[in-house]
Amino acid sequence: CDPTSHCHCRCALYASTSPKPKSKTTTSTMSDAAFAQVQAKLAAFGQEHVLQFWPTLSEQERAELLEDISTIDLEQQKIDFQRAMEDSVSNKLDDKMQPVTTFSATASPPSDDMQRWSDIGLQRIAEGKVATLLLAGGQGTRLGSTHPKGMFHLHLHSGNTLFQIQALRIRKLQQLAEAKFGKACVIPWYIMTSGPTQAETKAFFESHRYFGLKPENVVFFEQNTIPALDNDGKMFLETKNRICRAPDGNGGLYSAMRDRKIVDDMAKRGIENVHVYCVDNILVNVADPTFVGFCVEQKAPAGALVVPKSSWKEKVGVLCKVDNLFQVVEYSEIVEETAKRTNPDGVLTFNAGNICNHFFTVDFLRTACAQAGQLKLHVAKKKIPHIALSGSEAGERVEPHKENGIKIEKFVFDVFLFANEVAVLEVKRESSFSPLKNAAGADNGTAAHCRNDLYQLHRSWLQHQGVKFVDQSGFEITHFTDHHAVEINPLVSYAGEGLEAYAGKTLAVPCILGPTSVTHL
Repeated sequence: CDPTSHCHCRCALYASTSPKPKSKTTTSTMSDAAFAQVQAKLAAFGQEHVLQFWPTLSEQERAELLEDISTIDLEQQKIDFQRAMEDSVSNKLDDKMQPVTTFSATASPPSDDMQRWSDIGLQRIAEGKVATLLLAGGQGTRLGSTHPKGMFHLHLHSGNTLFQIQALRIRKLQQLAEAKFGKACVIPWYIMTSGPTQAETKAFFESHRYFGLKPENVVFFEQNTIPALDNDGKMFLETKNRICRAPDGNGGLYSAMRDRKIVDDMAKRGIENVHVYCVDNILVNVADPTFVGFCVEQKAPAGALVVPKSSWKEKVGVLCKVDNLFQVVEYSEIVEETAKRTNPDGVLTFNAGNICNHFFTVDFLRTACAQAGQLKLHVAKKKIPHIALSGSEAGERVEPHKENGIKIEKFVFDVFLFANEVAVLEVKRESSFSPLKNAAGADNGTAAHCRNDLYQLHRSWLQHQGVKFVDQSGFEITHFTDHHAVEINPLVSYAGEGLEAYAGKTLAVPCILGPTSVTHL
């Protein structure tokens, strides 16, 4: 239940994930017997090494370490480690897989079905029944940044970040719903952060005045963290008096929602439908009314947007059925023969590429939160910095050069197993999916790729209106590059609508279409 690929009765992965009051214990008041009890409990689960530096710690540091330890359910941690390792030994899924039935939202101009779905979605928005939920716990580490990924500088001419683009799309969609149905409305925006990103994300929104949204309609909540483990299930130390922890994957959404009473907040606001998506997709249609309307019409508790795989080799999970249950199967879980299988028309049999763009009813989310502890656990092998316990580096922080441990994660889409139906809607990749994944120089998923995909989409909207593009010398452009940027402010158009005023015109590029004027660069 955890940003394309990760829920959690005791839904949390470990008891450490639930907020607990600070302990008042200090080493000056703690008896030898009480300390021996803590030591014995750690030893019973093979974790006594976390006390290795105890003699060197100050009283304050000892108190902090004991507090840290007290938040961990060691028994549950052992159970989860064993289950995760068992789950990581893939059972053969190929013979159990069946393709899912998909509907299409790829027509341009929109088909009658797409228009009907959009109207249903806009009406739900106008009635105040739709919220959107952003998975934003990730940092831009792979991009060479330590900041939240939503703040990453994309080098768009507008200077917009992913956070700002998405906020403006929400504002525009509220305007569209109000214009069509005559009702002022709000799309609440729930944003799941993580320990490393929570404070900076909130400060970023505050410094930008929430990008024009009302602060009370932007709800931040932090996902839970769990200890990072070595390959034998032993906890790493981040410092001599603190356990090394990591977010529990985007599937940690459900335990975090439960612990932070997010579903209750949604119910109080009258929300019935929720769009869930990842922060890194520059083309995401936030609270997409076509998708929402489609899922509502299908009366489905859950839904997924998919794109056709670019090739059988593409490293993306596919939505299918396994033993008649909906599931996203990762590319690494099937053999080449299955990945290559085609239908009589030549299309890949398992072609519904998952883009982490989902719909849930609030009732289903409540069920998912209650059953989060039953979700599959995924093992992610990682390079985990830690305090060395032995050798010449004992007591020093080590930055490993190769994978030295694991993080146990849950995936956001694994709750599909609990759904009796998942409505699957296929969309065009070029108008729906361009994720920011990699640093400059990579073959795909870089800021440059995202910029170009956004520019191309915006040019296509204007070309549909008969717009011609010329360079600074007035020559018509037929082959576009990154230098021929056309950027449309989301407040001008959410998904290509409202551009009739530009019909038949000629625009010099690069340029930005703003709410009141065109800026030529």
